[in-house]
Amino acid sequence: MSVIEGAKGLKVWEGFYDFAVDGGATSTIVLRSNDGTIGSGSIITGGYLDITTSCASATGTMAFNSEGAGDLLAATAAAGLTAGRKDIVPDASGSTAIKLTAVRAPAVTIATAAFTAGKLSLVLLYR
Repeated sequence: MSVIEGAKGLKVWEGFYDFAVDGGATSTIVLRSNDGTIGSGSIITGGYLDITTSCASATGTMAFNSEGAGDLLAATAAAGLTAGRKDIVPDASGSTAIKLTAVRAPAVTIATAAFTAGKLSLVLLYR
């Protein structure tokens, strides 16, 4: 298959959170990624959370951010962050797509109370 000059394809970004590595204190934690950052002007069109170890906290919440607070996933209690794949806000429709205004590194914001367990990856599809 030939490559068309100047063509843009869909890209995948994957970031990781692991309580054993990143801790669980109330804070904003930039997700670790081998993919670096996502460029200014990129449009995130979809993705998912893949939770391998359920997240645990008495009353804490996690929100996932790219351009703004909770734009990938609004604050969610630990009960909603059990093992398995979870939907995020961008769902491959124009109305939920997120356009970045600067180079960004997606992050998780832990609020209300600390987390004591959890391991997950956030997978984003963007152009």
